[in-house]
Amino acid sequence: MSNFDPNAILRGAQLTVVGAYRALQNPGLFKYEHYRQAAIAVLAGILIRFIIAVPIIAVKAILWACSFLVDFDSMTWDDKLVGGLDFIANSVLQVPFFLMSLMRYITPTLDHMFMDSLQWVDQTYYAKHKSENPKTLRATYYAELRMYQAHGDTSKHRKPMDAAIAFLMRFGRRAGISLAIYALSYLPVVGRFVLPAASFYTFNKAVGPVPATVIFGSGVFLPRRYLIVFLQSYFSSRSLMRELLEPYFSRIKFTKEQKKHWFHDREGVLFGFGVGFYIFLKIPLLGVLIYGIAEASTAYLITKITDPPPPPAYGENFAESQVTWKNKQEFLKLPLHNLDANNAETVEKKPIENFDSPGKKFS
Repeated sequence: MSNFDPNAILRGAQLTVVGAYRALQNPGLFKYEHYRQAAIAVLAGILIRFIIAVPIIAVKAILWACSFLVDFDSMTWDDKLVGGLDFIANSVLQVPFFLMSLMRYITPTLDHMFMDSLQWVDQTYYAKHKSENPKTLRATYYAELRMYQAHGDTSKHRKPMDAAIAFLMRFGRRAGISLAIYALSYLPVVGRFVLPAASFYTFNKAVGPVPATVIFGSGVFLPRRYLIVFLQSYFSSRSLMRELLEPYFSRIKFTKEQKKHWFHDREGVLFGFGVGFYIFLKIPLLGVLIYGIAEASTAYLITKITDPPPPPAYGENFAESQVTWKNKQEFLKLPLHNLDANNAETVEKKPIENFDSPGKKFS
C-alpha cells in the first residue's frame, strides 16, 4: 500500500483540481489554434456519439420491423438487448475514451498544449516566488524540455504512425480481454466469481493481498454492472495517465523497465489524478474538450513528481535518476495551499523575462 495509500490518491485528486485551475489561467490555452482544435473536438465528440449509436439504432430498427410480426409489449429482452449494447460500448469497450486517445496521433495539438502549459507553470512559479532568492528556487522545466526532440531520432525510435499502430494494438488487446471477461461472467455457477477474481488479480499487484481480498469479497455480492464500471474506471484511469504523459516520455527516454518502476513508485498519485479526469471525460461531447484541459494540467503534475530535466547534453543518466520519486513523502505531507514549497533546487535559474511569451511557438 506504500505507493497506493489513500493519502497519495487524495493528493492526486487535489492535483486534478489545482492543475486544471492553473491550466485555465493560461491565456495561451485559448489561442486561435486551440479554439480551432476545440471546435474540431466538439465535432469529433458528436461523431463519436454517432458511431457508438449506429449499431444500437440498427438493432432498434430491426426490432421495430420485427414488431409487426412479434408482440414485444409483453417481453423485456429487447430493452435489455439495446441497453446491453450501450453498456458494452461505453463501459466495457470504452469506445469514446479510445477515440479521444487516438486523436493524439492525428494532430500534435495535445503535445503543444502540454508544452505551452509547462511554460506557463514555470512562469507562474517564478512570479509567485519573485521576492525570494533565485538560487533557492527550483530549476525550469520548459526551457530544458523543449531542447529534447519529441519522439527522438526517428531512425532509432518509433515514428508517430508506428506509435499509433502500437496504441491500436494495445487497445485491441485490452478490448479483447475485457470482452472475454465480460462473457465469462455469464457462465453458470463459476461466472459470478470471474469479475471478483479479475479484481483480485489486478489489485493484488497494486495494493497488496489484504485490500485485494476485501475487493474480491465485496465483488462476489455486487451486481455485475457495478463491478465492471469499477474495474474499467481503474484500467481506464491508468491508460489515461499513460496517454497524458506521452509528451514527457516522448522526450525523456526511459527503458521499458525504468518506465514500469517510474509508474509504480507514483501509482497512488497518478491514479487519483487520472480517475478525477476520467470522471469528467465521461460527460457527453464536453469530454473531448476536458481531455485538452487534462493534458494541460499534466504539465503541472510533472513539476510535482519529477525533477527538472538537464540540457540534453547532460541528460544521459537523467531517466534512471527519476525512477524513484525522491521527495514523495515530503510532497504528500504538504498542505494544499503550499504545493510549490517542496520543489527547490539550489542551482542558478533563468529569470522569468528570458522565457518566450506564452503565445509564441516553441521549437
